[in-house]
Amino acid sequence: MKMRSILQQKNPIAALKALPEEDLPQLAAELRDVIVSTVAKNGGHLASSLGVVELTIALHRVFSSPTDKIVWDVGHQAYAHKLLTGRYEQFHTLRQLDGISGFPKPAESPHDAFGVGHSSTSISAALGMATARDAMGGKEKIVAVIGDGSLTAGMAFEALNQAGHLKRDLIVILNDNEMSISPNVGALSSFFSRQMTSDFFVRMKRETENFLDSVPKIGKDLRRLAKKAEEAVKGFLTPGMLFEAFDFDYVGPLDGHKLDELIPTLENISNMDGPVLVHVLTKKGKGFLPAEEKSHLFHGVGPFNPETGEIEKGKAGPPSYTGIFGQTLVELAERDERVIAITAAMLEGTGLKAFEERFPERFIDVGIAEQHAVTFAAGMAIRGLKPVIAIYSTFLQRAYDNILHDVCLQHLPVTFALDRSGLVGADGPTHHGVFDFSYLRHIPNLIFMVPRDENQLRHAMATALDYDGPFAYRYPRGAGLGVELVAPKAVAIGRGEKIRDGKDGVIFAVGTLVATAMLAAEQLATEGFDLAVVDPVFLKPLDEELLVSEAVRTGFVVTVEENALQGGFGSAVLEMLCEQGVLVPVCRIGLPDKFIEQGSQAELHERYGLDVAGIVASVREMINDKQRIA
Repeated sequence: MKMRSILQQKNPIAALKALPEEDLPQLAAELRDVIVSTVAKNGGHLASSLGVVELTIALHRVFSSPTDKIVWDVGHQAYAHKLLTGRYEQFHTLRQLDGISGFPKPAESPHDAFGVGHSSTSISAALGMATARDAMGGKEKIVAVIGDGSLTAGMAFEALNQAGHLKRDLIVILNDNEMSISPNVGALSSFFSRQMTSDFFVRMKRETENFLDSVPKIGKDLRRLAKKAEEAVKGFLTPGMLFEAFDFDYVGPLDGHKLDELIPTLENISNMDGPVLVHVLTKKGKGFLPAEEKSHLFHGVGPFNPETGEIEKGKAGPPSYTGIFGQTLVELAERDERVIAITAAMLEGTGLKAFEERFPERFIDVGIAEQHAVTFAAGMAIRGLKPVIAIYSTFLQRAYDNILHDVCLQHLPVTFALDRSGLVGADGPTHHGVFDFSYLRHIPNLIFMVPRDENQLRHAMATALDYDGPFAYRYPRGAGLGVELVAPKAVAIGRGEKIRDGKDGVIFAVGTLVATAMLAAEQLATEGFDLAVVDPVFLKPLDEELLVSEAVRTGFVVTVEENALQGGFGSAVLEMLCEQGVLVPVCRIGLPDKFIEQGSQAELHERYGLDVAGIVASVREMINDKQRIA
């Protein structure tokens, strides 16, 4: 049977369960072909999804989704899962505007048991599902598939601790494709794992424990001795002692690409009770040589040639903001030996590779542990260092309490470099950095600067290191404007800048939307509306003198921001005008009260009125309404 015909069926899982065992490798190859060809066109997370193809087949062969629940962590490894759960016909729309998501999404399919975009949530969610199942008298199996990177976060260990304490029927599969805790892979280890999970062994173990408990006086001591002997054998053959300490039964390590090992072991485990951790070893990029050899390049990748693996180069243009950040931080660190760079498992993503190479002793990657990163930086700052934390805006949300209490409350000189702020594109709602204005600007002691171009970013970086307190700046994904770079220098905090004069109103625009606002003002001028443009430069503190005077002078204010309107820049302007007793019409342009879908940045700017045409239309409507009222 042609394997693609299985993927095209309404119920591919039923066809998978009926497929002869000898045909399963062919299905794996077909899944990889579809994934590679689609990601080659659309971009996406390739290496991680290719690495779990056999594991995905085994899971759906043994368990019965959607009755049984499979929680993926992080969800970028779930492409094969999407194909095996009836989404082949839509798979070409992966990560496209109005297409299927690159992450599990319950609204998209009942087989997506939990929405995932940020890491390390699977064990907590799965334990919650298992607890709800037991409360409602259900019998379904709950499986959490967690990557080794996701296991670096404290939340995962909190969940392991609670799961072992509650002793719920729960299966955790550790997809290990990076860690070095697995030296004992091979025939002996695989044989041991299968035997330890067999019905005979499990039954014998329980009967032995019951017998020893019944022996007067010495029974409990004998049981403890037997348990230690079992752990000693496991510790010799496997790295399972850590998970046994959480009261999980440990199984593995297993070769994650050998279906004849995975399937029987998972079948055995499906009959076990209590928390079980299955350690599976996989290879990122499996089956596509370029991704195997350079998995870091194919983690999140743009379009590429599926025959050669050559990644398409974008059109020649200005350097990215991320690149400018990395370059500038090296320059500033050359001047000040107190500068330390910190990131949370995003070395390349945050542009810190050059810093790591130049100052290896001053670069620290804490893993997927944003909360720890912030408090760790606070500890450095309180002893006189100048830590710079480079984290995507969406991921910094996880460390809100640490920012507030550990940094800002103590007024410590920690710099927050918020990469990927604003609309990021195809990764969608879990990755858009559109809430940082709202979750940071109300925190006392924090300075927040919003650069409009590459030079202002460089100046923001210098200003942050010059300031003896908490400082944040945000910058978007993608290329800069191409301005000629000048030496970074500290600027006056809270000082804005008028970019364009005008008499009929004023646009207050922040960040990279300043350039868009300028173009909109020029177009409106051709229609007879002469609007000034002001860049506040700082979200906090606002340049009240400049903004209030311009609002009073022109009598009409437009705010433009790439952030949620609730609690954002426009809200800050309204609060300022209210406090100053200034009553003028205000048109706020930003993102509505909803989670913004995936799509290219240009498509989303157009859809939500953040392009030139959208700003012009909003201002024109507001002016016309004002004229009608007058």
